[in-house]
Amino acid sequence: MVSNTVQSDSSTRSGRTPQKRNDPRVKKVAVPHASLFYRNLTPVYEAVWPLFARQNIWSSIQTMGIADGDRVLEVGVGTGLSLKAYPTTSIVTGVDLSEKMLSKAEEQIRDAAWSHVNVLTMNAEQLEFPDASFDVVTSFHVVSVVSDPKRMMQEMVRVCRPGGQILVINHFRSQNPWIASMIDSAGSVTRHLGWRTDLRFEDVVVELPVRIDQRYKRSPTSLFTILRATKL
Repeated sequence: MVSNTVQSDSSTRSGRTPQKRNDPRVKKVAVPHASLFYRNLTPVYEAVWPLFARQNIWSSIQTMGIADGDRVLEVGVGTGLSLKAYPTTSIVTGVDLSEKMLSKAEEQIRDAAWSHVNVLTMNAEQLEFPDASFDVVTSFHVVSVVSDPKRMMQEMVRVCRPGGQILVINHFRSQNPWIASMIDSAGSVTRHLGWRTDLRFEDVVVELPVRIDQRYKRSPTSLFTILRATKL
């Protein structure tokens, strides 16, 4: 369940190192994401999305206090917009279903000569890692595009170690009826793109074994909520 009580940070770590994308031991997901949003978005994503999302993502990562050697998982890494923000002393694994987007992330990894980052093809709703594999788990603007947002959040919490941190940025349905109604009116369009506007915060965090540390927006007009939590 979601809790507001402070728990001690466990130092237990699994010691498992995530596999590289081309490692034959990693089971690949053959079927790409079914939505037009995910299949065809890469050019628009690269050209427009950074203007809206990069600052929120980078500044949020930098407030996490990621320590040397921390194992970080980003769920829905896409083209790797966030990768530059992670400390080079951490061990970062990014997963995504879109091969097209991951190819862009791989180009960035090669160009930057990063040895601390690798990416894998994987379903956010069925993460192929053991329990408690990571110290930090992040996801940015992905919960609204998967078929089962609650399942995705459960998987993120499962692979995070007890005492580890979870960071999510996403649009959730406003608690203000006027704003919610206005955004809902665009739902018929965004659903065709594979993006939900009616997802409620409570729908994805209920019964999760986490403590909500922060839940806020950077400005009153922002559509996006920043969630920081600790796994209990």
